[in-house]
Amino acid sequence: MGGDSSRLERLDSGAARRWAMATRAAFATHRAEIDELNVFPVPDRDTGTNLYMTLDSALEAARQASPGADPGAEPTLAGDAAALARACLLAARGNSGVILSQLVRGMSEVIGEAAAGGFAGVGGIDGPTLALAVRRASDRAYASVTRPVEGTILSVAAAAATAAELAVAKGSDLYAVAHASLAAAKVALAGTTAQLPSLARAGVVDAGGMGYVLVLEALERVVAGELAADPRPARAARLHPAALRDAAHVDPAGGDWDQSDAGGPAYEVMYLLSDSVEEAVSRLRVRLDQLGDSVLVVGGDDIWNVHVHVDDVGAAIEAGIEAGRPHRIAVTHFGDQERARTTQSALGAVAVVACAPGEGLADVFRAAGAMVVLHGPGLRVSAGQLLDAIRSAGSRWVLVLPNDTDTQVAAEAAASAAAESGLEVHIVPSGSAVQGIAALAVFEPTASAQANMEAMSSAAAATRHGAITVASREAQTSAGDCHPGDVLGVLDGEVVVIGQDLAVVGAEVVARLLADGGERLTVISGTDGGPVLAAAVAASAPAGHHDLEVTIIEGGQGTYPLLLGVE
Repeated sequence: MGGDSSRLERLDSGAARRWAMATRAAFATHRAEIDELNVFPVPDRDTGTNLYMTLDSALEAARQASPGADPGAEPTLAGDAAALARACLLAARGNSGVILSQLVRGMSEVIGEAAAGGFAGVGGIDGPTLALAVRRASDRAYASVTRPVEGTILSVAAAAATAAELAVAKGSDLYAVAHASLAAAKVALAGTTAQLPSLARAGVVDAGGMGYVLVLEALERVVAGELAADPRPARAARLHPAALRDAAHVDPAGGDWDQSDAGGPAYEVMYLLSDSVEEAVSRLRVRLDQLGDSVLVVGGDDIWNVHVHVDDVGAAIEAGIEAGRPHRIAVTHFGDQERARTTQSALGAVAVVACAPGEGLADVFRAAGAMVVLHGPGLRVSAGQLLDAIRSAGSRWVLVLPNDTDTQVAAEAAASAAAESGLEVHIVPSGSAVQGIAALAVFEPTASAQANMEAMSSAAAATRHGAITVASREAQTSAGDCHPGDVLGVLDGEVVVIGQDLAVVGAEVVARLLADGGERLTVISGTDGGPVLAAAVAASAPAGHHDLEVTIIEGGQGTYPLLLGVE
């Protein structure tokens, strides 16, 4: 299995972080697809969203909690894994999110034990240790479910663990163990359709199992030395349910999936439980199992995450009160959840949530009536933050301005989750703050959400945008090689100018933005820019644009001394 020098011999802290980021990207790419697969244990079509939001929120929390977040501390694989495991427990959403947290916990435990025993120091973990971690993850996932069911993510995790152990028995290296786990997981996933009648009726594979395959595929890619940002459409196609069913030679019963077939309790209840002990938690598991199904009570020491499907919500919460202190209680009615996807409500005025990369821009958006979520370098907006803002906006109709292409996926996941509680959320495709300003300028609170969406999307699309930044490292760009300290001019996301002077490069970008005409130029100064630079660049507009309307804003954003837009 060796021979490729790009493959990792050990999984260290940096590679583990790339694995986590690649998994989040995979969850984002396949979120809607996994949602559509979700028919077991109830067809609530939220598994993909829950997996993405659990990991997305956990990564942000772990980044702040990990020793690596302290510039004076050296990041460690064990420390990062422990921080992510706890963050996943606290951020877990839905059945799938809770089980994902236990998979992460199992791996974290083995990594911690290996580090304590001297097996996973600065060099990271090897193939045998990875096999132990995958097995512990499977064991933890099984232990978390009161009544385990085959044909689910549990079956996929168990198959991956067995394959990893067999690979180690043959003397395989890290890549071979990762590859064997993935291959076995794909076969097990294809087989889930035949294992559960609900999956066979719908003609799909298990949604949670597909999520775990994505986890293992991200691992194999990182170990193989492939770029985590590579979308790999060919591999994604092999994960398509139809392809997996063909691989397993499954012939589903056919026909449309009738939600009434699911039966079962009407509500999903989740809460965190504190101030408890193992004995009380054990009694809680038994009591919840008597009240309903899909019981998950996971955690330990100082916090547990509780999940159950019941008809009697009050009884489920009272059981938690008897065991400790329930908090962050969330109740979802499956019927309301489905109706929220298929109906629209016109109650309340339309609200706007806008992402802002600086305090000055935040003030601009707030003045226009938007609820603001700050983001920027080291302060990435998570789907959870956006969901909180959407729910706090005070309207059933919410428009979201991501104002950044990387935030688009988090916004879409938050919109999907908000729909569960009856909110209708539209994402305006704004890839920059200047596009967000243009979109908000045409917002009309008394108009319908659809009318606003159309008008704001058109305004954003009609705004060409650029930026000025300073290179922090050597890189190849579309304008040539750059070096640390070079000034980069960016147009619609692509580097088009490399220079040495902020004002000169800024003037060149403005000239290119105005090459096809324009009536309004917006110049937004950042923390490394300032009003003098902004004024100089604004005044550099080429001849022939005497009637150009110029707006200068002190945005306060980092990374970009200037943000530029032309309408």
